[in-house]
Amino acid sequence: MSAPFLPVYDRDLVIVKGRGARVTDRDGREYLDFAAGIGVNGLGHADAKVVAAIKKQAGLLVHVSNLYHHEPGIALAERLANIAFPAKVFFSNSGAEAIEGAIKIARRIGKEAGRTELIAFEGSFHGRTTGALALTYTAKYREPFEPLLPGVHFAKVGDIDSVKAVLGPKTAAVFIEPVQGESGVRPVPPAFLKELAALTRDAGALLVADEIQCGLGRSGKMFGYQHAGITPDIVTCAKPLGGGLPLGAILVREELASHMHVGDHGSTFGGNPVACAASLAVLDRLTADGFLEKVEKRSASMLRSLKKLQKLYPKAIAEVRGLGFMIGVELHGPAGPVVNGLRDRGVIAIKAGDRVLRLLPPLMIGSADVKRLLTELESVLKEGAVVAA
Repeated sequence: MSAPFLPVYDRDLVIVKGRGARVTDRDGREYLDFAAGIGVNGLGHADAKVVAAIKKQAGLLVHVSNLYHHEPGIALAERLANIAFPAKVFFSNSGAEAIEGAIKIARRIGKEAGRTELIAFEGSFHGRTTGALALTYTAKYREPFEPLLPGVHFAKVGDIDSVKAVLGPKTAAVFIEPVQGESGVRPVPPAFLKELAALTRDAGALLVADEIQCGLGRSGKMFGYQHAGITPDIVTCAKPLGGGLPLGAILVREELASHMHVGDHGSTFGGNPVACAASLAVLDRLTADGFLEKVEKRSASMLRSLKKLQKLYPKAIAEVRGLGFMIGVELHGPAGPVVNGLRDRGVIAIKAGDRVLRLLPPLMIGSADVKRLLTELESVLKEGAVVAA
């Protein structure tokens, strides 16, 4: 396809509609969607209640700016604080913007004490804006745009001594994804998260949980940090929050919020009424009795089935790992041919890095669709799509 786009994506499929866990291209071919818009479509495509909320709010008020309150925004801020912890909320348009805001908030809180430095982790991915990029570990994302924000240090997940080596009186905050997505879908051990939370608290630094991909039900709990039984100081959310519309959020522990003052941060479009109305419908579904329990049960079954597939094809699959419906299948060779093979069979999936097949199905995916994925993946493996590098 030839169109006047900046050439920063490698893409050729034109999708024209979606319903539930399926999308259709402009040639009329249907695909089972195990990418879910990179985790955005947590309730699948065209969820009836989300669509109804969007239509209703669009007929009332689309934009009013953040110079004024609007009812969906007030209700959404209250809901988020209720399902997380007592917090003040700031709405952005995206996950990267939420990270940028969290950086500013952390440095604003630590400014009087001279705390301006930040810690992230090897394998981290926090976004593509310049501040978020400074917290992102992989060289191919960072190096073309350096120099970036100074004062950022990287530690190793699971190695608390590596954190101690860079944590000091100048540290404003430590940023961590409870499940690292882009580096290969790697859950952070709960014991390490607990130790990290205690260490940052004792050092006077803040702990920021990047829940942009793993949050809001994806891990089987509302937030990924809840698997460790901790409470971060700041949480960033986005992807599924707006039901497909651009929406991010920063949750700041209530007792820290007084450090921020009028004019310290802002957004023209962040938390617009339509996106907030859609988000309220999303949260209604996520908090419904038994919804997350079903996510945990179905995702655990899918993970077990993929591990059985690994045993059948050990020369192709090196490891299967994940948390909830955020699953990575690490291969002994490039993942691209497997992604292409699945698409040829009518299943959409994506990569995480070069060798990991990343599976992010809608949270309401059914067992029959999971079975189809497994069948098609086995067919791709049988045909020798994985070639060890």
